[in-house]
Amino acid sequence: MLKPLLIAAALLALPLTAHAQEPIFKASKIVLVGDSTVAVNSGWGGAFCATHVTSNIACVNLGRGGRSSRTYREEGSWALALKEMSAGGFDQTFVLIQLGHNDQPGRPERSTDLATEFPANLRRFVEEARAAGAKPVLVTPLIRRQFKDGQVYDDLAPWAQAIRKLAAETNTPLVDLHALSRDAVQAMGPVAAMRLAEIPPPPEVAASAASGTTTGAMFYEPVLPGAVAPPRPPSPPPSPPGAMGSFKPVFDYTHLGPEGAALFSAMVARALADVAPALRRNLLP
Repeated sequence: MLKPLLIAAALLALPLTAHAQEPIFKASKIVLVGDSTVAVNSGWGGAFCATHVTSNIACVNLGRGGRSSRTYREEGSWALALKEMSAGGFDQTFVLIQLGHNDQPGRPERSTDLATEFPANLRRFVEEARAAGAKPVLVTPLIRRQFKDGQVYDDLAPWAQAIRKLAAETNTPLVDLHALSRDAVQAMGPVAAMRLAEIPPPPEVAASAASGTTTGAMFYEPVLPGAVAPPRPPSPPPSPPGAMGSFKPVFDYTHLGPEGAALFSAMVARALADVAPALRRNLLP
């Protein structure tokens, strides 16, 4: 009686033993960290994960609208990103970090000090990503497509420069999306650049752009000590508990529709291939 029981136990153990000996496929992971200009529906991240990586890469988009370098951590999104980085099983994990739009002044609940808090927050992201076993890549913020007298009004330039400086100090690869997108938008001009938004502009806004200056844009400057920060539009109210989410596209000079997402996600993929050669063979232009 004992012998049949031993044989049965051995047979049951065979699948487990075989499973334990199976090789793990060597794949890479890319984690996207950022605000609405990275998030699905409103940024370049969805198109990047959908069309610019091969099946050898797992692409996880953790971009969230309205987040700054401070609130992304405070709400727990960074803790989630760290779990994705340290989950294991992948040959290598890269994390692309693009923040800055919501660090600008005007909303005290999320804005940060450009000279001190903003670079300190990003430095901590880089250090913690490396401690989790990931390879951080800093990404400068996507340009706003607003114009004055035919020229792109670059209100994010100081935040982009702070990221470039930090990348050099920490020896972190840099995707300078700000410079790339600024040049592309300038070449398009104010009228053509409106095609990159979530929806077409109202007729009067489109007509104004033909003059070389966009209307409805909010031009932000770094706030000096003692100065009053300009107002920012209110955040949309949260969905009621249990309700299905909704997405309502709007026209503005920051967020992206399908054409904008396609343009800038390809830009990120090409630049990433240059600064992270280990990913090149699995990135699609």
